[in-house]
Amino acid sequence: MRSTCVIAAAAALSCADAFCFSPARMSGDVLAPFQAGKALKVISGLNKFDADLVSKVARAAAAGGGTHIDIACDPDLVRAAKAVSNVPVCVSAVDPELFPACVDAGAEMVELGNFDCFYDQGLTFSAEDVLEMTRKTRALLPTTPLSVTVPHTLDLDDQVDLAVELEGLGVDVIQTEGKFSLDPSKGGIQGAIERAAPTLAAAHAISKAVSIPVMAASGLSDVTAPMALAAGARGVGVGSAVNKLNSEIGMVAVVRAIASAMGLPKPSAVEAPVSAGKATA
Repeated sequence: MRSTCVIAAAAALSCADAFCFSPARMSGDVLAPFQAGKALKVISGLNKFDADLVSKVARAAAAGGGTHIDIACDPDLVRAAKAVSNVPVCVSAVDPELFPACVDAGAEMVELGNFDCFYDQGLTFSAEDVLEMTRKTRALLPTTPLSVTVPHTLDLDDQVDLAVELEGLGVDVIQTEGKFSLDPSKGGIQGAIERAAPTLAAAHAISKAVSIPVMAASGLSDVTAPMALAAGARGVGVGSAVNKLNSEIGMVAVVRAIASAMGLPKPSAVEAPVSAGKATA
């Protein structure tokens, strides 16, 4: 399976002057993949401001069959992503004041979180912190599709309670986190399942408490993405499995493997503007 995805990835990137589309992306509704239970968001990172990396991840998301790309909240990065891909752009931040400029630049969706990069700095976010950021975001952007991450540092019952309150504030998508296991007891498939267990548990519990879509993220792979959907998630977010790779072909292969495991259609190519950059391995 993985070798097949690598071959397909190379073929996708051989046509450097093409955008890739899935039927969901062509619908024009950024929330449609969530409603269909088939959203695949490819994450470059809330704290990654390298335009070259963002462009690579954007191209990989399109060529691999992702439905969204999630990037740091910066108007220049939005323009860079949209210059090379027609995959809808979500921008992530913890400062709501940053969102409007990115929406003006073309971002179709905004997200509060993911908070992983802050935990390494010793920072955590309480439920009230998240609720206050959400209120500010909705005041600034009352109709823009909004995803909010529920911090995994909260007890699971508190995560569920927070998700219910967020739904009441008009949030469109809840994203889960999972404490990433750095030392699973086994490698291979068992290790993949161990790494995904926390976010699978959160997705299951939260999806039973809210009516809006839940997106599972943190530690997911082509092995565990279908498990997330079975647990109640309506979408999957994948970050470090893609954005830490040096090879763009490798990025596409990972996205394609997860998209295939989720039953997403293969993207089709259409003409891209002359500004589209050349893909590199």
